[in-house]
Amino acid sequence: MSTNPSDSVDRRRRKEADRWLSQSGHDLDSARFLMQSGMNALSCFLSHQTAEKAVSAYLYARGVELLWGHGLADLCEDAMAFEPSFDLIKSSAVQLDKHYLGARYPSVLPAGVPFESYSSEDAERAVVIAQDTYDFVVEQLNLLRDDN
Repeated sequence: MSTNPSDSVDRRRRKEADRWLSQSGHDLDSARFLMQSGMNALSCFLSHQTAEKAVSAYLYARGVELLWGHGLADLCEDAMAFEPSFDLIKSSAVQLDKHYLGARYPSVLPAGVPFESYSSEDAERAVVIAQDTYDFVVEQLNLLRDDN
Protein backbone atom coordinates (compact mmCIF):
# COMPACT_ATOMS: atom_id res chain seq x y z
CA MET A 1 0.00 0.00 0.00
CA SER A 2 1.32 3.38 -0.99
CA THR A 3 1.28 6.20 1.53
CA ASN A 4 2.59 8.76 -0.93
CA PRO A 5 -0.13 11.46 -1.30
CA SER A 6 0.86 12.03 -4.93
CA ASP A 7 -0.14 8.43 -5.73
CA SER A 8 -3.68 9.20 -4.59
CA VAL A 9 -3.75 12.37 -6.69
CA ASP A 10 -2.48 10.45 -9.73
CA ARG A 11 -5.18 7.80 -9.25
CA ARG A 12 -7.89 10.47 -9.02
CA ARG A 13 -6.58 12.12 -12.19
CA ARG A 14 -6.53 8.80 -14.05
CA LYS A 15 -10.02 7.95 -12.85
CA GLU A 16 -11.41 11.30 -13.97
CA ALA A 17 -9.64 11.03 -17.32
CA ASP A 18 -11.02 7.52 -17.75
CA ARG A 19 -14.55 8.73 -17.06
CA TRP A 20 -14.28 11.44 -19.71
CA LEU A 21 -12.66 9.12 -22.22
CA SER A 22 -15.36 6.50 -21.64
CA GLN A 23 -18.10 9.03 -22.36
CA SER A 24 -16.15 10.21 -25.40
CA GLY A 25 -16.09 6.66 -26.76
CA HIS A 26 -19.82 6.30 -26.16
CA ASP A 27 -20.47 9.60 -27.95
CA LEU A 28 -18.39 8.36 -30.90
CA ASP A 29 -20.44 5.17 -31.11
CA SER A 30 -23.62 7.25 -30.93
CA ALA A 31 -22.38 9.65 -33.63
CA ARG A 32 -21.71 6.69 -35.89
CA PHE A 33 -25.17 5.22 -35.17
CA LEU A 34 -26.87 8.56 -35.87
CA MET A 35 -24.91 8.95 -39.11
CA GLN A 36 -26.02 5.49 -40.25
CA SER A 37 -29.60 6.45 -39.34
CA GLY A 38 -29.46 9.60 -41.47
CA MET A 39 -29.52 11.94 -38.47
CA ASN A 40 -26.62 13.95 -39.79
CA ALA A 41 -26.88 17.11 -37.70
CA LEU A 42 -26.95 15.20 -34.42
CA SER A 43 -24.12 12.98 -35.64
CA CYS A 44 -22.03 16.10 -36.26
CA PHE A 45 -22.85 17.46 -32.81
CA LEU A 46 -21.86 14.20 -31.11
CA SER A 47 -18.69 14.11 -33.19
CA HIS A 48 -17.81 17.46 -31.64
CA GLN A 49 -18.67 16.08 -28.21
CA THR A 50 -16.44 13.06 -28.82
CA ALA A 51 -13.42 15.23 -29.57
CA GLU A 52 -14.16 17.74 -26.80
CA LYS A 53 -14.44 15.02 -24.16
CA ALA A 54 -11.38 13.17 -25.42
CA VAL A 55 -9.17 16.27 -25.23
CA SER A 56 -10.73 17.07 -21.85
CA ALA A 57 -9.78 13.58 -20.66
CA TYR A 58 -6.17 14.30 -21.58
CA LEU A 59 -6.23 17.61 -19.73
CA TYR A 60 -7.71 16.02 -16.62
CA ALA A 61 -5.02 13.33 -16.78
CA ARG A 62 -2.42 16.10 -16.81
CA GLY A 63 -3.87 17.64 -13.66
CA VAL A 64 -6.04 20.42 -15.01
CA GLU A 65 -8.79 20.92 -12.47
CA LEU A 66 -11.14 23.27 -14.30
CA LEU A 67 -11.80 23.41 -18.02
CA TRP A 68 -13.36 26.46 -19.54
CA GLY A 69 -15.37 26.39 -22.74
CA HIS A 70 -16.24 23.88 -25.40
CA GLY A 71 -14.06 25.05 -28.28
CA LEU A 72 -11.58 22.51 -29.57
CA ALA A 73 -9.26 25.31 -30.65
CA ASP A 74 -8.85 26.40 -27.03
CA LEU A 75 -8.79 22.89 -25.58
CA CYS A 76 -6.10 21.79 -28.03
CA GLU A 77 -4.09 24.93 -27.20
CA ASP A 78 -4.33 24.02 -23.52
CA ALA A 79 -3.20 20.46 -24.31
CA MET A 80 -0.29 21.81 -26.37
CA ALA A 81 1.08 23.40 -23.20
CA PHE A 82 1.70 19.82 -21.98
CA GLU A 83 2.27 18.05 -25.30
CA PRO A 84 3.17 20.08 -28.40
CA SER A 85 2.07 17.28 -30.73
CA PHE A 86 -1.57 18.24 -30.07
CA ASP A 87 -0.89 20.76 -32.81
CA LEU A 88 -1.14 17.80 -35.20
CA ILE A 89 -4.83 17.29 -34.49
CA LYS A 90 -5.79 20.87 -33.71
CA SER A 91 -6.17 21.89 -37.35
CA SER A 92 -8.65 19.11 -38.07
CA ALA A 93 -10.38 19.02 -34.68
CA VAL A 94 -11.29 22.70 -34.84
CA GLN A 95 -13.44 21.93 -37.88
CA LEU A 96 -15.85 20.30 -35.44
CA ASP A 97 -16.35 23.54 -33.48
CA LYS A 98 -18.96 24.77 -35.97
CA HIS A 99 -21.16 21.81 -35.06
CA TYR A 100 -21.37 22.68 -31.37
CA LEU A 101 -24.16 25.20 -32.01
CA GLY A 102 -24.81 24.93 -35.74
CA ALA A 103 -26.01 21.34 -35.60
CA ARG A 104 -28.61 22.12 -32.93
CA TYR A 105 -29.95 25.65 -33.19
CA PRO A 106 -31.82 27.14 -36.17
CA SER A 107 -30.79 30.65 -35.12
CA VAL A 108 -27.16 29.83 -35.98
CA LEU A 109 -28.04 29.16 -39.63
CA PRO A 110 -28.92 31.92 -42.11
CA ALA A 111 -31.97 29.89 -43.24
CA GLY A 112 -33.49 26.48 -42.68
CA VAL A 113 -33.01 24.17 -39.75
CA PRO A 114 -30.06 21.99 -38.81
CA PHE A 115 -31.66 18.60 -39.44
CA GLU A 116 -32.39 19.66 -43.04
CA SER A 117 -29.08 21.46 -43.60
CA TYR A 118 -26.55 18.75 -42.73
CA SER A 119 -25.61 16.14 -45.34
CA SER A 120 -24.34 12.59 -45.02
CA GLU A 121 -20.96 13.90 -46.22
CA ASP A 122 -20.91 16.38 -43.33
CA ALA A 123 -21.61 13.57 -40.85
CA GLU A 124 -19.04 11.22 -42.40
CA ARG A 125 -16.33 13.89 -42.31
CA ALA A 126 -17.18 14.81 -38.71
CA VAL A 127 -17.10 11.18 -37.54
CA VAL A 128 -13.70 10.65 -39.19
CA ILE A 129 -12.28 13.73 -37.46
CA ALA A 130 -13.79 12.64 -34.14
CA GLN A 131 -12.30 9.15 -34.52
CA ASP A 132 -8.88 10.58 -35.40
CA THR A 133 -9.00 12.90 -32.39
CA TYR A 134 -10.14 10.12 -30.06
CA ASP A 135 -7.39 7.77 -31.31
CA PHE A 136 -4.75 10.47 -30.90
CA VAL A 137 -5.82 11.18 -27.33
CA VAL A 138 -5.85 7.46 -26.44
CA GLU A 139 -2.30 7.22 -27.77
CA GLN A 140 -1.21 10.23 -25.72
CA LEU A 141 -2.85 8.86 -22.58
CA ASN A 142 -1.12 5.53 -23.08
CA LEU A 143 2.22 7.32 -23.42
CA LEU A 144 1.49 9.22 -20.20
CA ARG A 145 0.72 6.00 -18.35
CA ASP A 146 3.85 4.34 -19.72
CA ASP A 147 5.93 7.24 -18.37
CA ASN A 148 4.46 6.80 -14.90
